[in-house]
Amino acid sequence: MARIKPKRHGVVTDMTAMCDVAFLLLTFFILTTQFKKPDVEQIKPPSSISEKLLPDASLMTINVTPNGVFYFQPVDNAAERVQVLDNMGKKYGMSFSQPEKVAFSRVQAIGVPMSQLKSYLNLSEDKQKEFKAKEGIPMDSTNKQLIDWVQQSLAVNPNYKLAIKGDVTTKYPKVKSLFEGLRDIDFLKFWLITSQEGKP
Repeated sequence: MARIKPKRHGVVTDMTAMCDVAFLLLTFFILTTQFKKPDVEQIKPPSSISEKLLPDASLMTINVTPNGVFYFQPVDNAAERVQVLDNMGKKYGMSFSQPEKVAFSRVQAIGVPMSQLKSYLNLSEDKQKEFKAKEGIPMDSTNKQLIDWVQQSLAVNPNYKLAIKGDVTTKYPKVKSLFEGLRDIDFLKFWLITSQEGKP
């Protein structure tokens, strides 16, 4: 006599637990992601095939616009930023109030000479974002305020690293004065930020 085959039943998988895990992971990544801050001005760096990545922590950045205007972006640590501001204040004979120090700890990048820094820090955050520097931080043979920012930052923490992001159309003499200033303070290791291009 032939064997009777048992009736096959479809496999039912409970997806509730998987959906919960997926939403928990999604929520975790959304809440812990650090979004890239927008550039103070539109800067298109030159391209290269280098695959080296910038360090995440303790990084100062100098941005150079197509017109040769310099911006200095201190490290993200708010307490160390305030120390850098105090050092610059001592060097230039200025003192900063507590609200100005709080504003400096939140500002994305500095693009004004020291003589205008207090008035810039007293602007509201919206006006600071709208502010476009006409002259930027001075950097030439007679006035090297940009190098002073780097030097006073290194005085706070000698392990800071520096990255320079210049526009592809920036004239070389402007950037050359920056390189010479860094050489004068014996700071010879820094990154040049480039955009990725495909390998030939």
